Amino acid sequence: MHPFKSRRNDVKFRKPEPEDGAAIWNLIGACKPLDENSMYCNLIQCDHFRDTCILAELDGVPVGWISGYVLPKDPESFFVWQVAVSEKARGLGLAKRMLKRLLSREECKDVIRMQTTITKDNDASWALFRSFADAQDAELDHEAHFEKETHFQGEHDTEHMVTIKLPESGALGAAA
Repeated sequence: MHPFKSRRNDVKFRKPEPEDGAAIWNLIGACKPLDENSMYCNLIQCDHFRDTCILAELDGVPVGWISGYVLPKDPESFFVWQVAVSEKARGLGLAKRMLKRLLSREECKDVIRMQTTITKDNDASWALFRSFADAQDAELDHEAHFEKETHFQGEHDTEHMVTIKLPESGALGAAA
């Protein structure tokens, strides 16, 4: 049995505070092979983008994190920047629960599509976003977006833009 399985309902979800930046940076660093941003980047996310980011905690310890934002030029699109779930808390459905809670926030009331970028070999992310789309009875499309040679000078695999057309506004209902 998963060590936290019986404590699934003990997980607390909240908006991050600037003081959470370092702990989030440490969580991301422990979730290999996630791309690590600077600690300052995570601090800015916790401050400037707190309304569209979410932190999951168990006993006050960060076990899940999603950073994202509503696109400035397209208020109907929510972009998921990064998803991190501690190895200790995997298997609890945290990522899907955090996504649903984010999209249920007032700040996302006009959102009709969710987007993220994923490399072809990132099986965990593909599984998460396909599962999320299926659970919402939503359509998932993808296409190459940031290309290895054109955008990354051959240093990073091509990132595919994943777009999930969400159900009608309000269909996500109350946070899970």
